[in-house]
Amino acid sequence: MKNSEGISYILFDGPTRDHLLPLTYTRPVAELRIGILTVREKWEKILQSNCSFLTQDYLQEKYPCRNGKENILINGSVIPSAQLTDEIHRLKQESRLMKNGLLIACNIADREAETISFEEIEKYPLVESDARVTQLEHVWDIFSKNGEEIKKDFDILTAGRESLPLSNTNKVLHPENVFLEEGAVAECAVINATDGPVYLGKDAEIMEGSLVRGALALCEHAALKMGAKVYGPTTIGPHTKVGGEINNSVILGYSNKAHDGFLGNSVIGEWCNLGADTNTSNLKNNYAEVKLWDYQKEGFANTGLQFCGLIMGDHSKCGINTMFNTGTVVGVSANIFGDGFSRNFIPSFSWGGAAGFIVYNFSKAMEVAEIVMKRRNITLTATDKKILENVFRQTARYRTRNK
Repeated sequence: MKNSEGISYILFDGPTRDHLLPLTYTRPVAELRIGILTVREKWEKILQSNCSFLTQDYLQEKYPCRNGKENILINGSVIPSAQLTDEIHRLKQESRLMKNGLLIACNIADREAETISFEEIEKYPLVESDARVTQLEHVWDIFSKNGEEIKKDFDILTAGRESLPLSNTNKVLHPENVFLEEGAVAECAVINATDGPVYLGKDAEIMEGSLVRGALALCEHAALKMGAKVYGPTTIGPHTKVGGEINNSVILGYSNKAHDGFLGNSVIGEWCNLGADTNTSNLKNNYAEVKLWDYQKEGFANTGLQFCGLIMGDHSKCGINTMFNTGTVVGVSANIFGDGFSRNFIPSFSWGGAAGFIVYNFSKAMEVAEIVMKRRNITLTATDKKILENVFRQTARYRTRNK
C-alpha cells in the first residue's frame, strides 16, 4: 500500500518474533508494551511520525503496511533512543544499520516493504551503530527491562509538563516523581516513588488503602483496587483492574486481576482474567534457574533468571484459586481451572487443569471473547476472529502433544 507522505517508517517483526510468542500470536512485535508505552508508541514519539507494520501475513490486515516515497524499515524489537534515531536519519538510500550482527534499520528507498527480501537487504552497504541497543529478545525481557523503560517513558511524557495535584489524603515519598494525567485520581494511598517514578495515565485510579512502590505505570483508565500492594517496576496497561499483590510484572491491557492473589515477574496479555486468589510461583523451591517454554526451540529454554512467573497470551482465563508453577507459559484463549498445579506449558485453546486438558471449542471461545470485549464497548471484529482462527490452526500440534 502506498501513501502520499515522503518518508514512511515501517516496523518489522524480525527473527526474535517467535521467542516472544504467545504474545506475538495476536500482534506485531512493536505492539508489545514495555514501560509506559508500546514499542511503536516510543518510535512514533521520537520520530515524530506515524509508523506502520511489516508483520505476519495473517496479522497484516489489522496492522497494515504503509509505503511512502522513501521507506525505512526499523526492527520492531529494538527500543528507540535519540542516538539510534539520529543514525537512522543519516542512513543513505539502500543502506542498513547494524549492531553486532543485529539488523536495526534499513533504507529501502522507493521499494515497497512487502516486495523486498532480507537476502536483498543483506547486500546493502553496512553502517555499524555506535548506540547502546536495548532489544526484546525473549518474553522475560518485558518484565526484566521494564524498570529502565518506565523511567525513560516517564521522562519523555512529563518533560516540560505539570502534573495534576495529588490529593493530600495520600502519604507520598518523593512526590516530584509522581505524575497524574487528566482525570487521574489517588486517594488514601501510600506511594513511595524513591526507587522509581509513579505515572498515572488519563482517568487512572489508585483506590483507598493501596500500597505502591515505584516504578509504576498505571495506564489510561486502569485501576488499583482497594488494598492493592504493588512492587515495581510494574506496568498495568490500559483498562486493566488489579488487586492483591503484584511484583515486577507487565499487563499489556484490557485484563483483570481484580482480587487477592500474587502475580510476580510475569507478563499477561490483553483480555485475560485471573480468578480470585490466583497465585503464581516466581521462585523454585530449590532456587534454581527457571526454564521457560520457547516456541522457536519447541522446548524449554534456560532464562538465566532465578525469578520468573507466568507468561499468558491474549484472551486466556483462569478460575478461582488457580495455582501456576514457576515459569509457566499459557497460550492464547486457554481456560484453566481446578485444584493443583497444571503443567508448565499450556497450549492455546486448551480447556482444563491439573487433571488434563481438552480442546477449547473455537466457536465457544469466540462467544466468550465477544462478551468480554463488549463489556468494554469494543467489538470483536471479523478480522479479529480470522486472526484467532489462524492461531487456533497454528497451535493444533501443541494440543495434540498435550493429551
